[in-house]
Amino acid sequence: MTSHTSNAAELNPGRCWRAVLARDARWDGAFVYAVRSTRVFCRPSCPSRRPRRQQTLFFTAPAAAELAGFRACRRCRPQQAVPDPSLDARIAALCRFIEARHGEKLTLPDLSARTNLSSYQLLRAFKRVTGITPRQYAAACRLGSFKTVLKRNGNVTASLYEAGYGSSSRLYEHAPRLLGMTPGNYRRGGLGMHIQFTTTNAPLGRLLVAATERGISMVCLGGSDAALEAELRREYPRADIRRNTNGFTSWVRAVLAQIEGQAPSRRLPVDVQATAFQRRVWQELIAIPRGAVRSYAQIARAVGHPRAVRAVARACATNPAAVVVPCHRAVRSDGSLGGYRWGLSRKRALLNAERRAP
Repeated sequence: MTSHTSNAAELNPGRCWRAVLARDARWDGAFVYAVRSTRVFCRPSCPSRRPRRQQTLFFTAPAAAELAGFRACRRCRPQQAVPDPSLDARIAALCRFIEARHGEKLTLPDLSARTNLSSYQLLRAFKRVTGITPRQYAAACRLGSFKTVLKRNGNVTASLYEAGYGSSSRLYEHAPRLLGMTPGNYRRGGLGMHIQFTTTNAPLGRLLVAATERGISMVCLGGSDAALEAELRREYPRADIRRNTNGFTSWVRAVLAQIEGQAPSRRLPVDVQATAFQRRVWQELIAIPRGAVRSYAQIARAVGHPRAVRAVARACATNPAAVVVPCHRAVRSDGSLGGYRWGLSRKRALLNAERRAP
């Protein structure tokens, strides 16, 4: 990227405008843009709705925008310092450390000393990069290891000790929330898991919503009920799957609202099978502001795996809960839509609906 310029006149307006349209975080700190109609200035990566070009001015620094009579955006906080790349690298290295020692007891003071950060600084930086705490990250890694070992040998007891669980009670206490079922049911492809589903019309075709008593297990978009039900049964081949005639009214209504681009009235509970990596990617997708997009590369950096771009794309492609886990907000680095499990036309429509909604 070009070096920072000294005054607004030296900025290249065309290049700045392209960075604003792309919400390119690489330009954060190089300039801010201000909107005449709102009298607000933002950093280039701000997730707010894009202004019209004729309403936009560019400044090299927040102070210059303030002198011109604009106030700082409360959403992107352009006056704050740009995140330190070296700090992100330290958090990424710490993630690798936790992954390699997920069976050990890791304390926050030990991790703080390893990164040369205070406990407060570490928690804040770790949550910014991964979306979860170090303790939650370690738990996700341990669960991922357990699932891998369990699939390999089929022995629940041996698998839980190999994955670093001190006792079966610790695993069974959290397994329904994290696995979506007991460990034995997971090993048997969902055998004993009770899933109910309903189908209805939606703005983008037919909609299937499936759930356990703990939360939504699958949300599918398609052209026919038969195809949607077949997809559900492929996802949970040995579960007890039945149609719900009551239709999960509140959950279906919330999903339909999100399809129309509206913000959910509350966070919908999700009860899906996922690896630790998939869970981190999906949490990052949920954190993307409505109407905004992030590239697969940006998401990979955010979850601490900057080289895992293809793995991020795969996690998006295998997301079973359309809209609820908004994988439609993930795009290629060049801004093109990339792939989408339920069709590119639906992906484009979902993004347009979010950008139009208030």
